[in-house]
Parts: sequence; structure tokens; C-alpha cells
Amino acid sequence: MRYLLRRLFTWVAIALITVTSLFACTNGKIINNRNRLGISDRTDERIVIGTTSKIRTLDPADANEFFISNIFYNTLERLYTYKEGSNEIVPQLAADMPKVSDDGLIYTVPVKTGIKFHDRTNFNAYTMKFALERFMNSKGTPAYILGDIIEAISAPNETELIFKLKEPLQFFPKFLAFTGAAAISPQVYKHIKDEKTGKLLFLPDKLVGTGPYQVTQFVEGSYLRLDAFPDYWGKKPVNRGIDIQFFSSNANLLNAFKTGAVDIAFQTLTPTQVKNIEANAKANGWTIASGQGATILYMVLNTQQSPLNDVRVRQALAAAIDRPLLESRIFFNQRSPLYSLIPSAFGESKPVFEQKYGDNNGKLARQLLETAGYSNEKPAQITIWYSPKYGGNGDLIASTLRASIQKNVGKIIQIKTERVENTVGYAFLDKGVYPAYLLDWVPDILDPDNYIKPFLECEEAEGDRCKKGGSQFQGSFYNNPLINDLIAKERKERDSVKRSQLLQKIQEILAQDVPFIPLWQNKEYAFAQKGVDGVKIEPNQQLPYWNISKQ
Repeated sequence: MRYLLRRLFTWVAIALITVTSLFACTNGKIINNRNRLGISDRTDERIVIGTTSKIRTLDPADANEFFISNIFYNTLERLYTYKEGSNEIVPQLAADMPKVSDDGLIYTVPVKTGIKFHDRTNFNAYTMKFALERFMNSKGTPAYILGDIIEAISAPNETELIFKLKEPLQFFPKFLAFTGAAAISPQVYKHIKDEKTGKLLFLPDKLVGTGPYQVTQFVEGSYLRLDAFPDYWGKKPVNRGIDIQFFSSNANLLNAFKTGAVDIAFQTLTPTQVKNIEANAKANGWTIASGQGATILYMVLNTQQSPLNDVRVRQALAAAIDRPLLESRIFFNQRSPLYSLIPSAFGESKPVFEQKYGDNNGKLARQLLETAGYSNEKPAQITIWYSPKYGGNGDLIASTLRASIQKNVGKIIQIKTERVENTVGYAFLDKGVYPAYLLDWVPDILDPDNYIKPFLECEEAEGDRCKKGGSQFQGSFYNNPLINDLIAKERKERDSVKRSQLLQKIQEILAQDVPFIPLWQNKEYAFAQKGVDGVKIEPNQQLPYWNISKQ
């Protein structure tokens, strides 16, 4: 995924929601809802979710942010999805897993019929073809996800789709499980065009798919109403609908949860606020759903800028990092140390940085710096740039990181930290301006490759400097022909054991060359009021709404 925060700065500020004291009726009885947040029919059969996340658009062809992906997960459907409770890919709108040609370029997918869109028109292979081609051809934010790999789509009949890929890709069905690569009604979307040019236009305030919920009201920055779709073909939701209330700050969301204004708080509270809820959960009957997230936090190192153009300096910095210190002191154990770009949730992950450098290894760091020609009198000077929003508290993270490195290594290294706003930092990152930068990453596809190719691949190089590719985009400018070859091989390899071996070899080279330093991986949280059941974070980080009920 392109940096999550690169997209966040395009969102507009959300107005403060006023909490009011009102009453509501349900099943003939009056219930006292002191904080109803303007929702006209809040009942025991509807669930109120509070969030500080923002929705820029409801159009799946133009949205790639995390929270909107959760909306798509509950309102739209794809050819494939993840089995509940696991990362196993299973058919959803597809009737079975695809048949793959011997050369790995042709995927034939059987498609279900007898399914209705929210506008009551029929779903079939033709409508799925329309949706996926619109996703790629309208050139929205996520278009590259399919556009970079699919050469053509054909539908020979209403029960079959044929995908021709640009190159073999053994985990292609995972791309078809991307939340935005979903079926949408051609009856609604095919007419949205520029009258003069015929160019496809986006539909930011409507969403018409085949999922268990349908969007019935959207007030940007304030409120989103989802009603259970009565003609849904699959398992029916146990509630009648979901009301999503948007808050302008973490503090407002926390207060709304504590006062019972929302049934669930999801995305996002600060580590301190999470700790506060954990401390008071038992007394209030609150439940906490959490799961290992797919988001990683890391440091990118510019391999072309002195002194980080010397691999020994990069290795020394990797050895000096004290991940457990920040885990406990800043994150209150709500994030886990990360020792590879591939999170530990994947079986292919190998803790190569822990094995090679450990944590807080000041002795090794000094040895490496001395070998590189540095001393107390001639220290290596490194500036680490960061956003004030990084990890929820960029200033505290950066200052603690700097202080711990200086303490561990001594005067032979001088660390300076500089803050920069997202709009400026991300505009110059791929230009080579910054020697080191703290970043986070949210994957598009739940596969180890999505933590490797966008970081380490170089499509075009000049000597050892990458001029075009993932490493240039990330700001490391790292180029290693062996890495490029290994990436190409692991993307094609169908044997899971052999593929794992290729991925582990890539991680070993990563730890040796250190163009990036993995730091932490996150956890996702959802907090529920007493009596609210069925709240669970899936391994794919999504929160399913259809299992949530109130006693």
C-alpha cells in the first residue's frame, strides 16, 4: 500500500459532534439514551460504532484507506474473501477456486448466480467484469493494485470469468480478495461519465453492492448508516443495522464510549487511552477485542547519503535500536517488536534483525562504527526525520529513540531528530532529501510479498542507486540485482516450501544490507460496551459487523 499517511493529509477536518440527551423507542418500550448523537432510531437491534477515522469517498474505485476498507468488507463482496478466523482464501462470489494454466498466466474463475445487488438487479460474471474493469480503468487511488498485474478480463458467459495476467503470479486470488475489488451494480455506476469526454467518473456518496449491509445514509464527516439488506443471499446479520458516528478527536471518542454514547469504539485511540480502558474494563463490564495487526512501523535509510551510504553505519544503527524499551515505555505493550519487514503473523517471517543484531547492542554498534573509521572525536552524524503523528506520538517516539541510541552507543554516534509535516515529508521522500525517516505501512494484499516488493524491488537503476521502483519510492534508493531476481522468483513459485525459502533468503539479505530497519508491528483494537457480543478482530484486521448483537 502506498503510505497510509500520504493519503491521510487529503482528508478534510471533521466537525465536532455534540452529545445530546434524548429518548428512543424500541419494541414498544422507552429506553433512555442520554447520548444518542442525532441518530433517530437507535434501538437494541442497531449497533452504534464510534471512530475518529474519516471517509473521503464511498467509491471503491477511488478509496484505499483502512477504515473505508472495513466499510467495503461489510457492504460489498468479492470473488474471494478470507475465511472467518483465518487467513485462508475461500470463494465468495466465485463458485470455486480458479483453474490456472500451465504457464501461470490464465486464471479461469467460476462465478455464482442468483445473487441480487442492493438495487435488486442481478449479479453475474458480466457485472463482475464491469466492476473490475472500472476499478482499473478509472485510474483511482487503488487502480494499480489490479492494473499492474491484469492484462485483460473476459466473460465468455454469465458464470465464468477469465483473467490474463501480465506475468505469472501464484497468489493472484489474494488480489481478487482486496476489499475494493468488489461487485458493484452496473445499473448505478455505468452512467457516471463525463458527458463531453465519456470518461468514467467516481460516485463518492453512494455504494451499491451485494453485501449483507447497504448504505442508506451518508453525511460526510458526521454519520454513516448501514441497514441489513433483506435480500442478502448469504448468512443474515444478527442485527438490523450499523450506525457509524465520526468524531473529531480521540478524546471525544473516548468520552463517547465511556458515557455509553457508542456501543463500540474502533479506530483509533492512543496507547494511553487504550491503557485507560484496559484498566477500567472489568469494573464497567467492557470487552476488548484485539488482534495482531498487519501494519508495521519501520525506519527507511537512504543508502546513497553519507554516512548511511556505508553499510557498516546502517548495521550499527540497526544494532543500537532498543525495541522493547519503546514497546513498554511508549506503546504500553500494545505493539510488538518487529525483526523483519514481514510481520511474525506470516509463517515465512524470519526474525533476521534479532538474530544478527539483537536489541540494544551498543557494543556491536561501536565496533561497526570504529571499523568504518568513526570515533568519539569523529562521530557519525545521523538525522532521523519523522511526522508528529507517527505511531500516535511522533515527538515522544523520536526523542526516546534518540536518547536510547545515544545511551547505548555513546559519543561515537550523534543522533539528531527533525519533525516534518506529512505533506512536506512525503513530497520529498522519493527525491532523496532525507537520510533516515520513520514510516508506517499498511498492506494492500495480505501476503508476505506486499512487505517485500514495494520496499526492495528496483525496476530501473544507475549503478547501485535505484532510479525507479519500490525502494526509490520509499526513499532508500537501494538496488540489489540478486534481490530483484529473488522477488521475481518468489512471485511465480507455486511450491509453498520453496517460496518460503526464497522469502527467507530475501530477509537475510535485508538484514545484511539494512536499507530498512523494522521496528514494531501494531495491534488492532475494538472496545465494546457491556452486553454487546460478537465483536472480533479478524486475522485480516477487519471487524465483521454481521456477528454483533446486544443482549
